[in-house]
Amino acid sequence: MLFILNKTSTVANCFLAELRDTGIQQDRLRFRYNQERLGEILAYEISKTFKYTSQEIQTPLGIANVSLPDNQPVLGTILRAGLPFHQGFMRFFDKCPSVFATAYRKVKKNGTFIINIDHISSPDLTGKTLIMCDTMLATGQSMVQVCKELMAQYNITELHVAAIIASTEGIAHVKANLPKTKLWVCAVDEEMTSKAYIVPGLGDAGDLAFGEKA
Repeated sequence: MLFILNKTSTVANCFLAELRDTGIQQDRLRFRYNQERLGEILAYEISKTFKYTSQEIQTPLGIANVSLPDNQPVLGTILRAGLPFHQGFMRFFDKCPSVFATAYRKVKKNGTFIINIDHISSPDLTGKTLIMCDTMLATGQSMVQVCKELMAQYNITELHVAAIIASTEGIAHVKANLPKTKLWVCAVDEEMTSKAYIVPGLGDAGDLAFGEKA
């Protein structure tokens, strides 16, 4: 399953446009905030797929029947670029534990690279729904490696992968390697540079959110 947010014209496109805009994105606070807002919107969309049970709630004036989710998901992200996007999800799923992974590209002399996973901090995911979010899904290699490592350790019931901008190659890589995953993205871009940056994309999300690396 693939859900693409900007296939429908909504106010979410304003937040996405500001993220891409080279003038507006220089305001780091607004850049992070727009990621958070898109995280909130995708969290709402994902919540529609959950199972719910009717429960009675005591109000000051009587009893109200409400539908509440049967289980809370676990949220995850890959440091550091994904943190603001992850924060948006946390605002909606405010009782959820989180997974944090550190990964980086190790570039070879010929310009190709491999993904190294340094560390994963995770609660017990057995029987849980996991939502892994990252701002950019470029090649998809980091996301696939982290998810596979988690799936090797735990019997995860359901996996969702969310991104703000994904490349067609990244989507294909996730579908091929994690075929049962539900994919949620705000926009899909067709091209990537030789260094695996999405085009037109928005640039380096981590640098724009937190400052350039030394």
